Amino acid sequence: MSIDFGTDIYEEPIVAKTFLQEDAQEGSLRPKTLREYIGQEKAKGNLAVFIEAAKRRGESLDHVLLHGPPGLGKTTLAGIIAQEMGVNIRITSGPAIEKAGDLAALLTNLNENDILFVDEIHRLNRAVEEILYPAMEDYAIDIIIGKGPSANSIRLDLPHFTLIGATTRSGQLSAPLRDRFGVTLRLELYTPEELCEIVTRSAGILNVEIEPEGAMEIAKRSRGTPRIANRMLRRVRDFAEVRANGVITRPVADEALRALEIDRLGLDPIDRRMLRAVIENYGGGPVGLETLAATIGEEAVTLEDVYEPYLMQLGFLTRTPRGRCVTKKAYDHLGIAVQGALAGENGQLSF
Repeated sequence: MSIDFGTDIYEEPIVAKTFLQEDAQEGSLRPKTLREYIGQEKAKGNLAVFIEAAKRRGESLDHVLLHGPPGLGKTTLAGIIAQEMGVNIRITSGPAIEKAGDLAALLTNLNENDILFVDEIHRLNRAVEEILYPAMEDYAIDIIIGKGPSANSIRLDLPHFTLIGATTRSGQLSAPLRDRFGVTLRLELYTPEELCEIVTRSAGILNVEIEPEGAMEIAKRSRGTPRIANRMLRRVRDFAEVRANGVITRPVADEALRALEIDRLGLDPIDRRMLRAVIENYGGGPVGLETLAATIGEEAVTLEDVYEPYLMQLGFLTRTPRGRCVTKKAYDHLGIAVQGALAGENGQLSF
């Protein structure tokens, strides 16, 4: 079966570090309880114990740090924790809290056992972070009013609250802040089977008819990330409704994703540009991250946070003290002959 989707160019990124507008519009895809949350079984099991223990004692949950690649459900999990604890949640981000007064306003408006969720917590201002230490440990903050000899320090007592921090770069957290989190959970990339289950659930919510083979085809190309899986599902739904019979089958999903330039392993044009740049411009590597970013016209932090982890998981890219290197597996996937190089036992190239 072949489906002609033409040669339309679609420019919206499937792989993105931040939310797109449609993510906010279709927030109903987010699970509301731990029972609905698919995957991350180890983290979910431990969290269920901590939540139940806190509820039995009538206390607030200990502070929680969620870390892992973007799109794995850190924000969703924070909302689920609030739902399971039966408390309110206030959501903000590290860059949004510019002054100590901003943090004080957030904390003093919380009720007993409420949750404050701080996304990108590694980007907190250091002065704000210092204020956060006594808030997390003693549930109190010290604010200095005035300047010079007339300055006074006022101590404000806070309700018992839970701070949930989310970060894609846990290594950039200062040690004093990291040590104040009682619960640290790392979210791992999802398996195709878990993503297939997520895609099937999301299709039901969106009232889209999808066959198991179609759901698995989307799942296998979703880079282990639910956010990408849901974006792909919405795009494949559009193709199915306009140019097929409205049902997402495996051939429909395959042709739609090929039209979006997503290959069978989930690599998009930027992934392939990265690999080709290292191969064609730098002989397979090593090449520095900043140099590579300048070569393909992307930000270094985007390459490091969004694209590199998946390429490294596939074994297409390696990090060395001298820079990034492409492996023989990447050459094979791109259909490029290895010239003047021999593959070592681990797939790296030696010249």
